[in-house]
Amino acid sequence: MTHSNFLAPKLEAEIIELAQSLVRIQSLSGQEEAAIKFVAQKMTALGYDEVFIDQMGNVLGRIGNGSKSILLDAHVDTVAVNDAADWQIPPFAGVVRNGRLHGRGSVDMKSAAAAAIYAGIVAKNSGLAADKTIYVSCTVMEEDCDGENLKHLFQERNLRPDSVLICEPSNNQIMLGHKGKAQIAITTHGVSAHGAAPEKGRNAIYEMAEIIQRVEKLNAELRVKDGRKATLVMSQINSASASLNAVPTECEVYLDRRMIPGETEATIRQEMAQLIEGKNATWTIGVLHKTSWTGKKVRYEPLHPAWQIEREHPLTQACMAAYQKTFGVEPTEFGFWDFSTNAVTPVSLGIPTIGFGPGDYHLAHMRDESCPVQQIVDACRFYIHTIQQL
Repeated sequence: MTHSNFLAPKLEAEIIELAQSLVRIQSLSGQEEAAIKFVAQKMTALGYDEVFIDQMGNVLGRIGNGSKSILLDAHVDTVAVNDAADWQIPPFAGVVRNGRLHGRGSVDMKSAAAAAIYAGIVAKNSGLAADKTIYVSCTVMEEDCDGENLKHLFQERNLRPDSVLICEPSNNQIMLGHKGKAQIAITTHGVSAHGAAPEKGRNAIYEMAEIIQRVEKLNAELRVKDGRKATLVMSQINSASASLNAVPTECEVYLDRRMIPGETEATIRQEMAQLIEGKNATWTIGVLHKTSWTGKKVRYEPLHPAWQIEREHPLTQACMAAYQKTFGVEPTEFGFWDFSTNAVTPVSLGIPTIGFGPGDYHLAHMRDESCPVQQIVDACRFYIHTIQQL
């Protein structure tokens, strides 16, 4: 394997130590204050030209002030650990064993954050930032509200980078896009009556029953394109009634719809109209309301089309050249994430965006999450080379 000499062994060790430190800081979505402040201190100590925490609580490090700008983004929030006793290695110990960093967030995605933070400063110290502006963002609340963090950051800073690299786990494979997402609530409406006289009311649960069957049927019929399948799953159901002795007046289900390239908001609207046809029902985008660690209220509307960047695009070509410089071989395969990421914001603004990060994303959110340390170091090299190529 051919490596450039950007990273001396001492620097490699520092990158892994930073990743370990981040894993040791618990940072659930909305509770990232300690992690964000730690990152801000680290960026300042390393020599970033500017370090800024926005009102939502995201941290942005800037290097240089050149005409070409690139943003490397990694979120620092993680999902919860509800089975810590069952982990082989405690989930917040940040232990490196058998060449892997173990713990919650090691894959999703604190290892990538460490690699990106060091890539920025190594690029500066190697003279690669002379005509560029390099941004590294460590963002919050991605697990619940992907993209909302960068939307706030871009608006507050009036920031529009020329290109964005999303550092989500990809096993160090170049990712050319990901599926879109729509989260939808369908509500059926009934008429209350006493449970002893149900014929005097209209049961909202019964009204929902056929819709549930339609959802299952629609998922089976959703199309496949280029080997990628659109999906629809019902993930939650609730009902409301005056009491346990009354006919329910409302029933609500929550749908998770994953979109493939070519599907749009119009696609979703047409499907929802078909699902509730002939029923006393309404649907809406399942808006989430959250509060960030700074106390800022966040409203998240989960409707994002899929996106894909072309192989011929200059950003893709730059990443391919960076891959060649990092690994000594040309990339032969490219990936496409099944899940949604912060890419939804730059893509919606027409900013060229691509993905690359250490760790196997199939291990994200799982017990005994772990990431190969060599991938973390290699990812840092790849980010440096990408900055160099742009």
